[in-house]
Amino acid sequence: MLALVCGLSLTGCAGSSGTGTEGGLATGAAAPVDEAALSSAAATFVSASTPGNTAYKIGPLDVLDISVFQVPELTRSVQVADNGTVNLPLVGTVPTTGKTPQDMERDLAQRLGARYLQSPQVSVFVREYNSQRVTVEGAVKSPGIYPLRGKTSLLQFIAQAGGPNTDTASDTVLVFRQEGGRRSVARFDIDAIRDGKAADPAIQAGDVIVADASQTKTAFSLFLKALPAATTFKSF
Repeated sequence: MLALVCGLSLTGCAGSSGTGTEGGLATGAAAPVDEAALSSAAATFVSASTPGNTAYKIGPLDVLDISVFQVPELTRSVQVADNGTVNLPLVGTVPTTGKTPQDMERDLAQRLGARYLQSPQVSVFVREYNSQRVTVEGAVKSPGIYPLRGKTSLLQFIAQAGGPNTDTASDTVLVFRQEGGRRSVARFDIDAIRDGKAADPAIQAGDVIVADASQTKTAFSLFLKALPAATTFKSF
């Protein structure tokens, strides 16, 4: 698992010149972890998902079921093109990327109502979630890549992956996130989240969730200390 984590394009997994290594992770030059700052960073990570912005955003390769009430000729399933558009009868090419299904319903109703139908009732349903995915790795029963369907929390993704592997899992989970060309990371205590002592963070498309294994705790702690200072969370 540690090899996987170090392969996530993070600089700083290898030691600097003159710094010793243990298990491929930097040691010796790592600064002590500031637990208070770490807690603050985790809180910042949790607050990244703001109310009103959590509905699923349509993206390339998603498959949509579109229907218009009492107009069966306009009912069809379409796949969003690589450029983020769909081509539909009467209205032609319609941009979809970044819109929720509800946004699409309003957009199509407006386009159809402007010239063709009186007060059209449009329904848009995402049949296949192909554009937004989350990777779950490490000490879970079913690691893999899972679709992100609207607002989903860290615990919900752990559950989708079959839950922690009780033979190896510890209470530590890392969440890696790519934003603005920079990779950031936050550490969470699953037991504290379950007990209601910590917030359950909302996961975003592209996040990588890595569950720690108890037998690697020492090396995993060293990895945390070796994380580069250039990430969003400078506490590590």
